[in-house]
Order: sequence, then structure tokens, then C-alpha cells
Amino acid sequence: MPEICRFFGIIIRMFFDDHNPPHFHTEYSRRKAVFDLRGNILQGDLRSKVAVRLVRDWIDLHSEELETDWKLAKQGKPLKKIDPLQ
Repeated sequence: MPEICRFFGIIIRMFFDDHNPPHFHTEYSRRKAVFDLRGNILQGDLRSKVAVRLVRDWIDLHSEELETDWKLAKQGKPLKKIDPLQ
């Protein structure tokens, strides 16, 4: 599963040819969660309100890039790295 971004200890990945709805996988401090592209947690728990807020802030800044990567992943094409939250 390609890593598309990493910031403040949060790792963000997207699977190739994954199921709908569009989403990505996060990992923080050995905890995992799946977010949709609107910031809703679909599965798992990061157990950190701060980490969840940071992921949602990052989504707000990069929603178009996430949609582009989702489309690329569905086609089995290489994903583009997305700038980290700073």
C-alpha cells in the first residue's frame, strides 16, 4: 500500500484498486483508522483527538489531490505524494 504522506508521526496510505467509498488508511502510534475523503472515520480509532484533528485539517487542504490519487489508485497507476501538514 503506497504511502502518500507523513506528518507529525501520522502515516497516510492508499491501496490500489480498493473498494468504495473513496478513502485512505492512517496510522499513528501503532493505532489505525480509515477515513473517507470528507474526514469521517469509517473504521478503527487513532485514540488521539489531536491526530484526528490534524488528519481532518490535512484533508481540508488537500481534498482535490486525494480525489486525484483515489482515481489513480482505482486505475492501478502510481500515486502522487501529497504535501504534509506543517
